[in-house]
Amino acid sequence: MEPSSGHAQSSVTMAPSREHVIEEYRAFIGKDDLYNSSGARLTQPWQVLRQDRANFHRFGIRHHREEGDSFFASANNRARMESMLASGFISREAGDAILNGNVWVNVQIIGHGTTGRRIRIAVER
Repeated sequence: MEPSSGHAQSSVTMAPSREHVIEEYRAFIGKDDLYNSSGARLTQPWQVLRQDRANFHRFGIRHHREEGDSFFASANNRARMESMLASGFISREAGDAILNGNVWVNVQIIGHGTTGRRIRIAVER
């Protein structure tokens, strides 16, 4: 049998990365964020957070020192806000504070690569 003159090949398979914070931003929940575009009062924290991002990205309603984000610049990602919060974390106190408005929130978008899976919310007083 003749020795092979071919080159050996190898491949490296990367293990799936662990979830990590994809993006983080700080936002002020003001009066404009408590109502939807039709003027109806929002009743769930995720609705207020979604409206805040729509106000920021789509309608240009921004509060002083409020931070932008690239993830929720996408309307499709904003539409996933409810399921992302259901998979994430928010305390009852934080949810109540968001519904009352006039509060700063810190939002962490967590996922794999650039795909957000869940969000963590903390209220700053």
